[in-house]
Parts: sequence; C-alpha cells; structure tokens
Amino acid sequence: MATVGHGLAPARTVLDNGAALITKQTRKTPIVAINLVMRAGSICDSDATLGATYLLSRVIDRGTSTRSASEIAEELDDRGISLTVTVTRHLFSLVCTCLAEDFVPVFRLLGEMVMAPSVPVSELERRRGEVVTGLRQDEDSPAVRAVETLMAQLHGPSHPYGRRAKGTFATIERLERSQLVDLHAARFAPSELCAVVVGDVETALVADVAQDLLGKWRKPPPAPIAVPPPPRPSERRRIVVPMLNKAQTDVAYGFSTIMRSDPAYYAFWLMNHALGQYALGGRLGDRIRERQGMAYYVTSVFEANVVNGPLMIRAGVSAQNVDRAIASIDDELVLLRRSGLTPKELNESRQYLIGSMPRALETNAGIAQFLQTAEFFGLGLDYDVRLPALLSSVTLDQAHAMALRYLDPDGASIVVAGPYQELGIEN
Repeated sequence: MATVGHGLAPARTVLDNGAALITKQTRKTPIVAINLVMRAGSICDSDATLGATYLLSRVIDRGTSTRSASEIAEELDDRGISLTVTVTRHLFSLVCTCLAEDFVPVFRLLGEMVMAPSVPVSELERRRGEVVTGLRQDEDSPAVRAVETLMAQLHGPSHPYGRRAKGTFATIERLERSQLVDLHAARFAPSELCAVVVGDVETALVADVAQDLLGKWRKPPPAPIAVPPPPRPSERRRIVVPMLNKAQTDVAYGFSTIMRSDPAYYAFWLMNHALGQYALGGRLGDRIRERQGMAYYVTSVFEANVVNGPLMIRAGVSAQNVDRAIASIDDELVLLRRSGLTPKELNESRQYLIGSMPRALETNAGIAQFLQTAEFFGLGLDYDVRLPALLSSVTLDQAHAMALRYLDPDGASIVVAGPYQELGIEN
C-alpha cells in the first residue's frame, strides 16, 4: 500500500483482481463518503443501444442477486441515505454518505449493486418511462438542445462525445433487459472499478471489507474502447434549432481544445477562468451581462477529457439579442487573442483557484470526488499538494498561447436554440 506524507495523504491499494481502493481517514465528523466508480460510461453504448448505460444506471439500485428493490430501498431509507447514481462519457458512479457505524453494510450493499444487479423487468419498465419523460424534458429545453447539438457539431454525431448519453426515444424504447444484462457482463469488471472511502473509519477495516467483498469478484478486463480525437474545423459553423414556443434563446459557442493529460491544461484552465468560467466574474460576464445587459447568464466551461474536450461558451439571451451577443463573444475572443490576459487577471484567477481548494475539500464527499478524479486521470496521490505549484508556474505567455491556438472565432461552432426564427431573423 502506497501513501504520501503531506496534504490529504490517502492510502491506495490494488486488489489482486485489479480493483483499486483509495481510503482517507478523517475524524471531523462520524460520516463516511463512499464513491464507487466503474470505468464504463456512455462510450460503452453502440449506436443501436444508445442510452443503455444510462438506463442501467436507473435500475442498478432496483435489485441484486440477493435483494429486492423494496429491500434495498428500505435499507437505504432506514439509514437516511440518499444514493446518487450518475453516468458520464467514461464513468458510472454510485455515491453516498452514511454514518460511520453503517459503513460495512452500506459498502456491501453498493458492492452488490455494482457486481450483481438483477435488473427486474417490472423495475426496468418503470424506469424506462422515467427516462422517456426526461428525454421529453430535454427536447423541450433550449439549453439542453443547444449543448447537445454543439457536442455533435464538434465531434460528429457518431463520436462517443457527440452522441446523446441518455439515448433517443427510439433506442430507449427498443432496449431489452437482456441487452442491459449483456452490457453489465461485458463492461463491468474489477479491473475497471475504483472504490474511494473517506471518513471516520479505519483504513484497515475498509481494506478488509473491500477484500472480502470485491476481492472475490473474478472477471477478465474488458477490451478497451477507442475514442478518436475530434476533427479540427476549418471554418466557422452555425446551426439554428427552432423552438418557437420558448421565451429565451440559448447560445452554445465552442471549440475542441486539449486533452486532460496535456501539460498545457493548467494554462488553459487559468485562461478560461479569466474568460468567464464563473459567469458573473470574468470578461464575458462583465461585457455581455453587466455592461451590455444582454444576457440572463453567460459562462465559459472547459471540459478537457481523455481525448480533446470542448471549451463551451453558453449564454441565455432574448431572441432579439442573439446576433449582438454572438458578436460580443467574437469581439472578446479577438481581444483575448490579440493582447492576452493582464497580470492582474492571471494572478486573481490563480489565487481564486488555489484558494478554492480548501473549500472543495471541506467535506468527505468533496475529498472523495477529488480523489476519484485524480485516480481516473492518473494525477497521483499527492495531486492536492502539487496543484498550487502547477497553477503558480503558468506564465502570461503560456495562457496567451492557449487562446491563440484554440479560440479563433473563424473556427467556432455555434448553436442557437430557441425562438430565434420566430422574429424573422435570418440565419
């Protein structure tokens, strides 16, 4: 078992079946955060089974090989536990917090869900209906439509990052129980599992319980899924998604940028923070929302991933302000590329990101999420110690280089979703 001597100093071990276990004992509160993550996100879906991983996430807590849905619900409710199950492009996560005295039975329950979900037909049909309802709500949301269409634009509709993670009405309606069972059998394996436990529980106890439960799981590693890099657009592209019954228009304006493993990540992160990562702060918020009063919200989101992820500028505006808002985004990017950040912007962004780390690590759940992310991207057990220095080493020239290379408005992809055409504005 390896440990580090500073900062969080978590302990990490790998069971002989390949499952990773990361633990951090804290004694501030008698609470334990449990974060079980499988490297089996929506990239595991084929075009024909799009949404299968998401649908599995809706039923994984509705029965195991030894417990019924009602028994699971009763066990969680009796302990006051709210279980959150999420799916991203690469990860399938089960997350909860419990009292330290409940750790062993709760960990065993979550482990059973991961290893042996029963996927009852009655529960599947109930949850399928809920997913379809969610898809209808997404179809009716200009913000969701703008983001999903932009992701398809940036990556291509058949790319794992360009497809809808929740699936479509057609694929969700067609999915059968056997396909979800086959998906679990093919992609869920101990080699893909990372269990993070943070809280008032002895590291040795966590290791014993994990070995007794997870260590018995024997399956070969699944074949890796290749995720190709997205194409670099050679020209500016714009799509309008008419939603004539809406009051607000949402704009998603973006670029394909870098991978999380790129050493330039920290320069890009700081540059984007100054541009508008936190909405009201940053250049975009100051220009478009505060000074021009054109946007209900405006923010820039940077999502580097296993392959090149997007920088996405999002804004909610009235239909008559769409063109002005897009022009203002263009102007701000031109200025950023021409002159770069100011020393004040770089220093304030750096101070904010470094200063926000203690707040992000205030809770056991926050620490567990931080450690899980560090594990997935291979950042090391001492990442919390090294991160301030990584941010502090970024220069103005390095941040400027990111804007010059990746944020050319002439290569932007833009999606406008809402009542834009209702006002007779030309696309």
